[in-house]
Amino acid sequence: MTEQSNRSDRPNLGRRRLMGASALTAAGWIAGGGGWMLAPKRAHAADPIKMGIATDITGAIAPSGNANWQVAQFTVEQINKAGGIGGRQIELFLEDTASDPKVAVGNVRKLIQDRKVNVVLGGITSAMRQAIKDPIVNRGRTLYIYPQLYEGQECTKHLYCTGPTPAQQCDKLIPYLIKTVGKKRFAMPSANYVWPQLLNKYARKVIEANGGEVVFEEYYPLDQAEYSATIGKIRDGKVDCVFNTVIPPGLQPFFKQLYESGFQKNGGALSCVYYDENLLNYHPAQEMEGLYSCLDYFQSVDDPFSKQLQADYMKKFPDTKFLFTAGSAATGMYRGIKFYEAAVKATNGDLARDAVSAAMDKAKIAEGPGGGAEMVPGKMHCKMNMYVAQCKVDAGKTRYDVIESDKMVDPKEC
Repeated sequence: MTEQSNRSDRPNLGRRRLMGASALTAAGWIAGGGGWMLAPKRAHAADPIKMGIATDITGAIAPSGNANWQVAQFTVEQINKAGGIGGRQIELFLEDTASDPKVAVGNVRKLIQDRKVNVVLGGITSAMRQAIKDPIVNRGRTLYIYPQLYEGQECTKHLYCTGPTPAQQCDKLIPYLIKTVGKKRFAMPSANYVWPQLLNKYARKVIEANGGEVVFEEYYPLDQAEYSATIGKIRDGKVDCVFNTVIPPGLQPFFKQLYESGFQKNGGALSCVYYDENLLNYHPAQEMEGLYSCLDYFQSVDDPFSKQLQADYMKKFPDTKFLFTAGSAATGMYRGIKFYEAAVKATNGDLARDAVSAAMDKAKIAEGPGGGAEMVPGKMHCKMNMYVAQCKVDAGKTRYDVIESDKMVDPKEC
């Protein structure tokens, strides 16, 4: 996808709000205070539980952010239809973080100060998490659940991470690439911010421990569009595996130029640990063929609960292009909401942050996309099933085939 087409698929904030207003209103959303809220459909005697979603509805990360808030609506609707949490309905509030940490801080404050939510879920990039965690956790004294895969080392009290860590992704994927696929010479082209930097630090150790070599590791501005020098290093260094952490908007031109260089055609392997079914749709199929990823869920995972969850989601959003997938933090969003539900049940409805946080620390869910999950006590992270998968192309359409899996993988954090 060209940068021009990438922009055209992400309308500016004013146009997005104008175009989306009627759809949100039809779905039960109510405008107010610069954001949106989804009130329970039925009146209940007990006060509702207020849940804030802070995610990227607009900007470069909008495909992931929109998947996040659709999954939040879907999950909360399921809980409310089943009677809520201890008989109390969830009232859902949305604020657009706009793929911009500076914008996000002010909007997140609205959730805390104006809406007075009991919990906030959201944030896609690590830069976003770092920007909004202080207004939520420290100054806002509110529980924060971060749903995205990330670089690890986030051990802030009252901040729970429900996406995969470097250990959960790299410890399975990299040995597979080296020992099974036979790739030994790695390049690490990367966006210049904290997630790639710390993920690469961990991945390098795993590569070297398994007999591989990092030929080069370099970092680019997020909006870089010219990668000829990088492609030359890949070619001249006889790299046979590209471990990519470039992100949009620089991602599309990089993958396009890498493919056009003949890297994959000549036997090179492409790996990207945040790549899910949502992101496959933002490139021509041939650029994605053969890509390896490792996530907590793929749509080809064959368990009855996951398949029913997907079917119910598509029934609610039949024409959506924002899929229920893992790399977009949608699975972490589902998991985070269900962990919060379990925690509030354990407190017998006490919504005080310290009480819910203590219960979150031991929370478990029996089922979810890709399987159940459980928090590791004292570690702010959760065990979950992990899957190594490869992108396949049939008749011009992409899909992931699961190759290997592990159950209840430890996050090895905090």
